[in-house]
Amino acid sequence: MTQELRHIVRLAGTEVAGSRPIKIGLNKIKGVSFRMSDAVIKVLKLDPKQKMGLLKEEEIKKIEECLSNPVKHGIPGWMTNRKNDPVSGQDEHVVGHEMDLRLKNDLDLLKKTKSYRGMRHAYGLKVRGQRTKSTGRRGKTVGVHRKKGKQGVKK
Repeated sequence: MTQELRHIVRLAGTEVAGSRPIKIGLNKIKGVSFRMSDAVIKVLKLDPKQKMGLLKEEEIKKIEECLSNPVKHGIPGWMTNRKNDPVSGQDEHVVGHEMDLRLKNDLDLLKKTKSYRGMRHAYGLKVRGQRTKSTGRRGKTVGVHRKKGKQGVKK
């Protein structure tokens, strides 16, 4: 009995093409890198070349469970994308739209405490120490203006 290929698989709030291999399909989820997808596949003992559309519902649930709490499944804490979370103090791995919400909350906290980074974010300036003399300009850029009249002519 052959299982029918599903064309779209819903995984961690993201629609993934069913024709992609599991290893590449997991990378389409926001917050899952190549290393994390490899680790999830090895922990759950899945075939990395198997198509996403051929996964069973139980396997999809196991993948979602592993992505939401990888440390519990034996994936080391240094592979998570939120090490030592400021609120819980745990190593967490955030995927999908939850990642956007956490980023927004972190930036709002920086702005609320009026830290240097928070104020740079609030004003829309460069945050990480880049030079801003000639880059990062928006709107009208400042250029070189020549004086009107004859220039370059010597008597």
